[in-house]
Amino acid sequence: MEKYKLTINGKHIEAVRGMTVLEAANSAGIYIPTLCADPDLEPYGSCRLCVVEIEGMRGLPTSCTTPVTEGMVVHTETPAVTAVRKMAVELLIADHPADCLTCTKNQNCELQKVANYLGIKELRFPKTTRKYEIDTSNPFFDIDRNKCILCARCVRTCNEITCVGAIDLAFRGNDTKVATFGDKTLFDSICQSCGECMVRCPTGALALKEVNNYTHEVKTTCPYCGVGCSMILGVRNNKVVSVKGNREGASNQGKLCVKGRFGIPEFVNSPERLTTPLIKKNGKLEKASWDEAIRLIASKFSNYQPEEVAVVSSSRATNEANYITQKFARSALGTNNVDNCARV
Repeated sequence: MEKYKLTINGKHIEAVRGMTVLEAANSAGIYIPTLCADPDLEPYGSCRLCVVEIEGMRGLPTSCTTPVTEGMVVHTETPAVTAVRKMAVELLIADHPADCLTCTKNQNCELQKVANYLGIKELRFPKTTRKYEIDTSNPFFDIDRNKCILCARCVRTCNEITCVGAIDLAFRGNDTKVATFGDKTLFDSICQSCGECMVRCPTGALALKEVNNYTHEVKTTCPYCGVGCSMILGVRNNKVVSVKGNREGASNQGKLCVKGRFGIPEFVNSPERLTTPLIKKNGKLEKASWDEAIRLIASKFSNYQPEEVAVVSSSRATNEANYITQKFARSALGTNNVDNCARV
């Protein structure tokens, strides 16, 4: 693996060939503000916030699209760089609603973070008067184009990661906006409601309909299919209130489908969910302990020959759980009659 030596803000670092200046800076713990860059997406360079000065290179190149070279000397905090960044953010804020305190992304907004980092305390440009109707047609999240900064993260996510292409940048100039084919609602488009666009939106343009803060997190595996996507559940008052993909998950690397991202809290928190075994007594189901239920099952099994017993596993359990199930059927019960419920 070929490595290059370069200098960023006087700090000597090593970077792997093929890295961009932004990636090299991030790996060395050097912060460069950006709003359009995402580690899961191809370099884009539209927000112009990650511009830097590179000795021997004309102008202010975007660090997210500039590959590192041997001996490169980079400066990320010069007066010229800061001036360009402030101008870009001030123009974005002039075209952005001023409802930060009531926005669902308050304190988690990347535009807010960059503005604070650059020390922007007042506006030099008048606010725009454009007004878009909020699209609330999707059952899980809304799209508020008034808060959109046209970073195209959502568009690129839908194209590069999910390969659905439900949205794109439509129209031109001051009328440019994120839109579906024919400018229809999200519900009437080919959107699969996976939410990958939403989790990458740097502002509140794409946001959950209902946001609940959690007190602690629990790492687990999605139960919906056998892929084994790793997820992190946000828990509050012993209830699941949020779900996000775990970037360290080997099979999903932080990504989730619509079932995993939005389906967990509803059925886990459902009041109709069974939390204790039930045994039918005198024609009615009554609550029982696990020991009582297991003893009853074992006694019932003892009345049958192995070839008369069958075990049905769950396609929503993990691969490991299903392996144990078939092992139990063959080794403990002595039957090869093993099936699963994967029929849809």
